[in-house]
Amino acid sequence: MTIRLYDTSARQIRDFTPLVPGCVSIYLCGATVQAAPHIGHIRSGLNFDMMRRWFEYRGYDVTFIRNVTDIDDKIITKSAEQGRPWWAIGYDNEQAFNNGYDALGCLRPTYEPRATGHVPEMIEMMRGLIERGHAYEADGNVYFDVRSFPGYLSLSNQELDNLLQPSGEGETGKRDPRDFAMWKSVKPGEPSWETPWGRGRPGWHLECSAMAHKYLGEAFDIHGGGLDLIFPHHENEIAQAKAFGDEFANTWVHNAWVTMAGEKMSKSLGNSVLVSEMVKQWRPIVLRYYLGTPHYRSMIEYSEEALREADAAFARIEGFVQRVVEKAGGPVEPANEVPPAFAEAMDDDLGVPQALAIVHTTVRQGNSALAADDKDAAIARLAEVRAMLGVLGLDPLDPHWAGESDRGEDLHGAVDTLVRLVLDQRESARARKDWATADAIRDQLQQSGLVIEDSPTGPRWTLGAR
Repeated sequence: MTIRLYDTSARQIRDFTPLVPGCVSIYLCGATVQAAPHIGHIRSGLNFDMMRRWFEYRGYDVTFIRNVTDIDDKIITKSAEQGRPWWAIGYDNEQAFNNGYDALGCLRPTYEPRATGHVPEMIEMMRGLIERGHAYEADGNVYFDVRSFPGYLSLSNQELDNLLQPSGEGETGKRDPRDFAMWKSVKPGEPSWETPWGRGRPGWHLECSAMAHKYLGEAFDIHGGGLDLIFPHHENEIAQAKAFGDEFANTWVHNAWVTMAGEKMSKSLGNSVLVSEMVKQWRPIVLRYYLGTPHYRSMIEYSEEALREADAAFARIEGFVQRVVEKAGGPVEPANEVPPAFAEAMDDDLGVPQALAIVHTTVRQGNSALAADDKDAAIARLAEVRAMLGVLGLDPLDPHWAGESDRGEDLHGAVDTLVRLVLDQRESARARKDWATADAIRDQLQQSGLVIEDSPTGPRWTLGAR
């Protein structure tokens, strides 16, 4: 029952040992709310939602923090471009992110702190770092002295002498160009807060160090985020927190990107696919399947074809669920435990692809039981399937997805009408004893993933369990 996770800092898969027995504390870098989310943004939330669900299934009490960065250079730039208050832009996009998380079935975090609500904690951390000789004030800015912290760059495995630290406008007075800003002095027209070093606003990295300290204490179990955050964001978080005296995160977990033509999905590159548009084209449960079922450390190359494949794969699962419920004459409760092979896959660095293979195998076994008219076996397989899908947040009978049922029924009805037209042609061919045409129509339908059953009441079609 030992869960194992790939720890970026150790560069290997390690046994997970919680700091507090029976409890798991997770900090996930959440949204920077300068724009509405694309599916790459939401993937991170999905991956860590599945992690959280698995820990909870294993009996852990999970505290899950996902922050909101509601002030940064990009938000301020958008404010100037649009002539709208920075807080209005942040609020609208924060709601868009929450709508996306909710649509795809992510559980709400235990707490979701905003950066602007934690300036006092940031001031306290800066004061402590200055007193310890790890930070300094210059021209109203406060910088972290990277040479004062020997462990700097251990997460990203870089050499300090080769480092090119990203630097923002107005960051003057640095002792070393590689030092990074924790606090930025006020500029005309920008939001600002009062500090002992003058008015200004937070630097990006300081926000998470201060919020993780407040909500999870000096040490916590897991810090998560996308691969792109390893440097500079997470590297700088570690420097601030540990120089302040915190042990900080025990394990670092990073999810891979959603790419398009090999490039990381990004609004700045113009290759992003907004969640709000995707849910108009695809059912949210299908999007969750598409984004959540590849391994969290594997890149997802976006394509319409891949989405269609995900839709068809989930439809085979959903078709089996619907058939057994119909056969049973009502709901079938999930099993109390998932199959051992599923649990083994999930324990091994959240091996969702391997776990999903167990789901599809069980669906095929259930379909075989249905074909043999073994009602009890089919119901038993559905109970196992529901237990596994529930852990992944993909159970189509879960009340969360109830709002999709009407849309699913409409889609099924449209497909049924089209298939019935083809089946009518097949029946006409059979009536005139044109067996070659009837068999050809059946074969074409089967190649499309449909199974045709001739029953006393007429032909019946279902999605195959390929």
